[in-house]
Amino acid sequence: MERVYIGIGANLGCPREIIEAAIAVLEQMDDTWEHRRSSLYRTAPVGPPGQPDYVNAAVSFVTDLSPADLLSRLHAIEADFGRERTIRWGPRTLDLDLLIHGDRIIDGPTLTVPHPRIQERGFVLAPLAELAPTLRHPILHETADALYTAWRARTPDTEAAVSELPL
Repeated sequence: MERVYIGIGANLGCPREIIEAAIAVLEQMDDTWEHRRSSLYRTAPVGPPGQPDYVNAAVSFVTDLSPADLLSRLHAIEADFGRERTIRWGPRTLDLDLLIHGDRIIDGPTLTVPHPRIQERGFVLAPLAELAPTLRHPILHETADALYTAWRARTPDTEAAVSELPL
């Protein structure tokens, strides 16, 4: 069994409600235990211009699902929420990214673990650092908190890029 970390995002429809509903679905998934979640964050979009801001979060749980099986379930959940994969980094009803799966390192044609851009994305790092500040990236060997601190240091307007949403 491995502890896994999932990044969640949405910027179409009612993103906050969609994220909450997606977290509820993840918490009810078979073969998962010890669920944890971050706060919700408002984040500036990365990708094509003209998109609305995102709502992002991170969740963690223990599972005996393989990375490929877990990714397949995440894609099925996205589809249930109306996700269409048309524009890379474009707007979406729901995005579920497998960020980390234990200490596994996978670099395949359909799956890369850890997620290859964790250290570049404030919308991933803010909720991940809140959820698991001492989590070590399996390749970079830096903690989530250190990666988020480094991202903030090189991001001119951190508050415009990422801010925690009130409850």
